Amino acid sequence: MAARPKRLSRSADFDRVFRRGRSQANRHLVVYTFPRGELEEPRFGVSVSKKVGGAVERNRVKRLLREAVAARSASLPPGCDLVIVARPDVRALAEREGLAGVDAALGELLDAPPAPAESQERDAPAAGDAPETS
Repeated sequence: MAARPKRLSRSADFDRVFRRGRSQANRHLVVYTFPRGELEEPRFGVSVSKKVGGAVERNRVKRLLREAVAARSASLPPGCDLVIVARPDVRALAEREGLAGVDAALGELLDAPPAPAESQERDAPAAGDAPETS
């Protein structure tokens, strides 16, 4: 059995991952990743809003996500913080396919190559976009 991955618990840790991390998403989940620069084991946190359902449904989704991360803990990059945000569609996935479905949705995001870095040029207005003065 794989070692249990460490979990994020402080609000400041979640905020840092949300603000400075990179995100990847599918219909069911959003995964934010932030490299800490340390070679410690990875840490993760789970966020499941009330949009997913009542307390029973949210707790079931959280449990399935924790199990899926534990199963993949050996393949997670060291020194990385992850925050997994459940979207409302994950509830139906959990009911329909259980752990296998949640694990597949998570694997789709964790196994995907990282998105290219955002360029500074995209944020700057293009030459034709300059406001006109009268």
